[in-house]
Amino acid sequence: MTEPVQAADLASEQAAPVVRQMADWVMASGNHAGMPFVILDKQHAKLFVFHPNGKLRGASAALLGSARGDDSVPGIGERPMSAIRPQERTTPAGRFESSPGLNMSGEDIVWVDYEAAVSMHRVRANNKKERRLERLASATPDDNRISFGCINLPAIFYDTVLKPALGASPGVVYVLPETRSLQSVFGAKAPASRPL
Repeated sequence: MTEPVQAADLASEQAAPVVRQMADWVMASGNHAGMPFVILDKQHAKLFVFHPNGKLRGASAALLGSARGDDSVPGIGERPMSAIRPQERTTPAGRFESSPGLNMSGEDIVWVDYEAAVSMHRVRANNKKERRLERLASATPDDNRISFGCINLPAIFYDTVLKPALGASPGVVYVLPETRSLQSVFGAKAPASRPL
């Protein structure tokens, strides 16, 4: 007799159907290899953090790369930020094994794609004209595109939800595509979906 497939538990959290579909697939397939995992829904600029058993740890609005797209430009992680053109500022889609780290200022971050210099970190509101805090707090995802590709999170969420989950040990980050299908990004066994 086979055991029932364990589904993810998003509790009462509002999530797009594709997020629920992806979370259930992660649990059913064991693709997360028993590690805590994150699903980033770029369409709705929302990040979900899960315990290894699939129970939701927390969810938050996020700021993303200012350009739409699912791929990083080759070699972008080696270029200075001033040399990154607006159309190259994407948050890449895919499955990434995260690792805790530090940025050049010594601030703790969670690396998503080290080669492309994409990480998750506390929002930095240094440039008041960018209104990053206001963008995170807005009711819609329409203004959440502002970064060079990194995933910016409210500091309280980073410190109380993300850091305890992925700040000391590896995890898996699933960044859902916005221009391609789930299967083209995650493989033939991923849930079926059309490009968004």
